[in-house]
Formats: sequence, structure tokens, C-alpha cells
Amino acid sequence: MLGHVPLLIIPFILYNLGLAGMFGGGADPWAQPMISVPMMSGGVFAMTLGDLMIVIGLVLLFFEIMKSTRTSNASVLDHLLSTFVFVAFLVEFLLVRGAAHSVFFILTVITLVDLVAGFSVSIRSAGRDVSFH
Repeated sequence: MLGHVPLLIIPFILYNLGLAGMFGGGADPWAQPMISVPMMSGGVFAMTLGDLMIVIGLVLLFFEIMKSTRTSNASVLDHLLSTFVFVAFLVEFLLVRGAAHSVFFILTVITLVDLVAGFSVSIRSAGRDVSFH
């Protein structure tokens, strides 16, 4: 059953933990610098907590798309759960003040891409399974 849980629920939970103050206080917890690395060019690469959340979301999107290539009867359940995750992101973005942030918006777009890609892959593979004589 855990194989059917959408992985993109993880950034949703992490973002809400950040809103609850679990990652430190302040007006914008997503602007906190996580790492800063001086580069050979003389520039400095800096990654904030918000940047890290987006990277986590993109990595999980890859695994979600890989999961959507499975052909089984349970793929309908996977699509349904992915739809619920997207709706949760969208509702929170529209109704929660702390979710009106570019990081949360990008995570919402990532869940939309997951939803559309999952349906597209399933429809495409189902078309190949049908044969007419």
C-alpha cells in the first residue's frame, strides 16, 4: 500500500512543517541559507531552504513519473491519489496565507506536471495495449 502513496506528499508535509516553525523562526523560513560554497570563478553558490525544497520536489517528480509507467490495475488508485495531492496543494495555495509563496507555487506546478504526466503515460500505454482485428 505504501507504494501507492504519492511521493510529492513529502514536500507538502515538509512545507507545512516549515510554516509551523519547525525549520526555524523568522518571517520567511524559505530564505534561510543552507549552504554557501565559493566557486573557482570567484562567485559564491548559495542554496536556500526554499531552493532545497524545489530540488526535493523535482527529484520526487522523477520517481513519480517512473511509477506512472507501471501497468497494473492499481494505477487508477495512483492517479486518484496524485489528484488529491494536487488539489491539496492548490487549495492550500489559494486559501493559506503562508502558502502564497513562490516556493509553494513551484511545488504546486510540480504536482500538476506529475498529474498530467501520469495520465498521459497511462493513456499512451493503454493505447498500445488495445488491438483491433
